[in-house]
Order: sequence, then C-alpha cells, then structure tokens
Amino acid sequence: MDMKREYYEDIELIGSGVVLFWSAAFLIFLFTLPIYMPNYYIYLLNIIIVNVILAVGLNILVGYTGQISLGHAGFFAIGAYGTVFLMTHFQIPFVFALPLAAFIAAFFGFILGLPALRLEGPYLAIATLGFGLAIMHVIGTWDIFGGRMGLHAPPLDLGIPKMGFSWVLESDVSMYYLILIIAVIMIVSAINLMKTRVGRAFVAIRDSDIAAEVMGVNLTIYKTLAFAISAFYAGIAGGLFAFVCGFFDPFTFNMILSIVFLVMVVVGGLGSILGAIMGATLITYLQYDLLKNVSETPYLGDFLISVSRKWFTVIGLENFGSIALGLIMIGIIIFEPLGMYGVWIRIKKYWMTWPF
Repeated sequence: MDMKREYYEDIELIGSGVVLFWSAAFLIFLFTLPIYMPNYYIYLLNIIIVNVILAVGLNILVGYTGQISLGHAGFFAIGAYGTVFLMTHFQIPFVFALPLAAFIAAFFGFILGLPALRLEGPYLAIATLGFGLAIMHVIGTWDIFGGRMGLHAPPLDLGIPKMGFSWVLESDVSMYYLILIIAVIMIVSAINLMKTRVGRAFVAIRDSDIAAEVMGVNLTIYKTLAFAISAFYAGIAGGLFAFVCGFFDPFTFNMILSIVFLVMVVVGGLGSILGAIMGATLITYLQYDLLKNVSETPYLGDFLISVSRKWFTVIGLENFGSIALGLIMIGIIIFEPLGMYGVWIRIKKYWMTWPF
C-alpha cells in the first residue's frame, strides 16, 4: 500500500492517474448510454441519478456527521413543490427556481438542525420523522399547492422566456443529460466538501461531539450546517424529480420514502460518497424494475404467487418487494457493516494482492 508523504495528497480530488483514467472512462460510458439504451431505461436512469443526488446529501448528514434523519422526504417535497410553484406562480425560470427551492429546503434543514443540538439517536430520528410527516400533511391541505390532487410540472424550459430565449427539454434523453451534469457537479462538490475544514469538523462530530467541541469545533454551527447542506441536496433532487415524473401529490413524499432514502445510505455504506451512489443505484433499481412486478420475476415469480395465495393474498404480493429490501438491509448490517462500499474495498484488495 502506498504511503501518503505530504498533506496535499490527502486533499487531492484525483488521487492518481489510475483514478483519473477510470473516472473519465465511467463518465464517457454514462454520457453514451442513451445511444444503446431503450427509452424506458433512460427514464429509470433519471430516477436513479435523482436518488443518487439525495443519497449523497443524506450521507453527508448521516454517514459523515452522525445525525440520523427520517424526514428527508419532507426536504424532497419542498424541492419538488418549490421549484414548480416558483415557475408557475412567479414565472421564475427553471435555472433559478431549482436552486432557490433548494435554498428554501436548506433553510428548513437549518431550522430542523436546531433540535439536533440537544437530541441524539432515536429522539432525533423521531423529531425528523415528525417534520417529514408535517410537511406532507401541510402541503396536502393547501390549495395553492394543489391540495391532495397534486401538481403537474410545467415544461422543462432551460431558457428565459421573458427575454425571448426558450430551450424546452421534451424527451427523457435530453432530461437525462441535464440531470447527469447536475449530479456530477453535486457529487464533486460533496467530495471536495469532505476534504475541507468543514468536512473534517463533520467527521469529528460524528466520532465524538464532546471531543470535537473541546478541540474548538462549534457544534451549533456545524450541526445545523450539516442539516442545511443535506437538505439542499434533497431540494435539488426533489426539483429534478418533479420534472422526471411530471405529476406528484403529497402522498408521494410519505414516511416510507424517508425510510427508503435511509436504506440507500446504509446499504451503500455510511461515510462514503461512492457507497451512497452504489446504494441509491441498487435500491432504486430494485424498487422500480426488478421488484416492481414480483409476479414476473424470473424463476421466483410463480413460487411467490403460490406462497402469497396460500399464506397471504395476491393483492399483497407487492409487499414482497418491501420484504426483500428489509432482508437486504439486515444482511448488509450483519455480514458487511461497511455496506456495498465495504464489498468494493474487498474486491480491490483481492485484485491488488492476486494471486497471493
């Protein structure tokens, strides 16, 4: 294993030429995917990348700062409703409405971070859960947000119509490139953030907030900042999600969604940007494709139908998807606490030391 000989090696974005080569190759692969991918899978990729953005932000809070959140569906909803509301009621262009809605979500994240100064563990989880449920019900009762009927997203126009410039994205492929570019920017920003003094303060709070405070870390500033940054990421993801789906209602952002977001981070690996990406990709694929139609699952579909008819009901067949997600999370915690990132580390070590 190579030893680090100077401080700057620890804060480099690209650690070596190998990392640069494979990162560039992976980006080229992502940008050429629409050429040989069916249109449905482009839509699925859009959902995956949106969830990747949110998972990276949630991992900054949960994995790096050690603050549990079960209310990120609320920030996700604020991003979605805020972006559409600003565009339809105030005629603000998308390029300004999206970050503005994300900053609104970050403000609520800052407010929610204040209880984190005195609450820890399950108490903090309950407080964030209450916030997520409150957002869902408040939005559902206000007619200005569409009430329980939900909202339709307007055409995704990257231009400024008032100035006579319009660039409407009408296809999933064009939307894919937009979401991918935003995701790359957000991921690189998260990687850089964790190499700064702020990121190191987050990690110090996670390891021991008392020791961090003794060393001069301001818990009030950094705990609330972690919530705000994580909520900002969720707001960006929510704004993009609104246009990927086209229609959404308050019940889209329920408690189960917050739990699924947390599952993504845990399964991928706490305290790892790569782990958040891997976890979001796997869980989203299972939800939207592999486990969406359980009866059509290869080899297991007929067996699950027979089990459901004998012990449950055919109507509840879709619950097998939730059962599978729960089993995956339990298996990861028991056999690989570092999640999919831990598996990736094992694979790298194996090939670096092969055949010994």
